[in-house]
Order: sequence, then C-alpha cells, then structure tokens
Amino acid sequence: MTKKDYSSLYLEKQLCFPLYAASRLTTKIYEPLLNALDITYPQYLVLMVLWQEEELTVNEIGSRLFLESNTLTPLLKRLEQKGLVTRQRAAEDERKVLISLTKEGNALKRRAVNIPEQLIANFNDESITEKEILQFQTTLKKLVGLLSDSMKK
Repeated sequence: MTKKDYSSLYLEKQLCFPLYAASRLTTKIYEPLLNALDITYPQYLVLMVLWQEEELTVNEIGSRLFLESNTLTPLLKRLEQKGLVTRQRAAEDERKVLISLTKEGNALKRRAVNIPEQLIANFNDESITEKEILQFQTTLKKLVGLLSDSMKK
C-alpha cells in the first residue's frame, strides 16, 4: 500500500494563506489611521471610490470593490448615518440607487490624504524595496483581474 502525499495541503504551500495574512496585517495597520476618522476599512474603500468619482450607483461601487449589494447596502447605510454619503434613487431608473458624497464626505478626503503615505511608512524596511512593493502590487492586480474573469465564466 502506498502512502498518500498530503503535502499539497501544507499551509506554507498555499497561495491563499500569505495573501490572506498580508491582507489582515495590512488592514490592522490601517486601523488607528481610520479610527481617527471614525470609519472602518470597508467604509474607507467605498469613500476612496467616491473621492475619485463623486457619484456612482451601488452596482458600480460593488463592481469596483468586488462586493455584492447585500454586503454593500448596510455599509452604505452606515456611511449615510455618519453624514458622509447620500443615497437616492435615480430619476431615469428607480431600480438604481445613486451614492454621492456629502460636504462632510468630501471634507474627510482632506483628512485622509496622508493615509497611503503613512501606510507605506510601515513597510519601510531594508528587506523589501519600494520597487518590490510596486512590482507586487502590479502582480496582485493581474491576479485579481484573472480571478475576476474566471468568476464570470
């Protein structure tokens, strides 16, 4: 009887685990920066999309963030309760909900502008270069695109 090889199940051989761990650890670094703004990381992601476009439908935001509307809707409601966004039915199609920044939501952008720089400062280490970080970001974008395309099939 041959012994079955289960080494493919070892944690250190998984692609998903280092991605998961890096994501969780990076999000932890964001925590104090975002706590100062009284927002969560998922709320920050929504705000970043709106800071770029100012008004989008729920579906457009969900598409950019890879979130379903049932996940996004409660998040948007909380942002609306905080006075950072407004939700309103589109005049041309009432099935669409438009999300817009409020004056307070736009003002928060000025307070958040240094967050990316502060985050990168946490990666300031001789064991990894800025070039490697940018290369990794490019590779991750390719991976996200590939995975996104494979989910559509």
